[in-house]
Amino acid sequence: MLDKWMNAYKDWANFILRSFVGFIFLAHGAQKLFGVFGGPGLEGAGKMFEQFGFVPGEKWALAVGIVELLGGAALLIGLLTRYAALLLSVVMAVAMIVVHLPNGFFLPNGIEFVFALLAANLALLVGGPGELAVDGWLRRHGIFKGQTPKNVPAGQAA
Repeated sequence: MLDKWMNAYKDWANFILRSFVGFIFLAHGAQKLFGVFGGPGLEGAGKMFEQFGFVPGEKWALAVGIVELLGGAALLIGLLTRYAALLLSVVMAVAMIVVHLPNGFFLPNGIEFVFALLAANLALLVGGPGELAVDGWLRRHGIFKGQTPKNVPAGQAA
């Protein structure tokens, strides 16, 4: 019974995942870049990056902050979702191994949260953005090169 009812809303699954994960990364990127939401800002984030061996720290913080901010925004609207998910997966894999793994699995400092974000990004990488996304709209309208509008056989697209 639950399957029958929920199948009508299956297009919402990736939208929900993208929205929550996108917001998390958007906020974390803003913390690193601008110091909002109690974040360290670029200078403070740069010092943290240097403590983990990423020198020059401020440049690494800038790069990761941009990936998180723009990647989070991209996930929120579903634009270039797979590319954003790939970049965010790399960031999470590095953070998990370098920063959190020495602290074990569980929070507050273990890999648990980063592991979940990595899994969510890998799911979006494999599953794509879903239909409720800018990517879906662009695909349906044949705007992405090599894509055809939905429900039109590949050889019949204008």
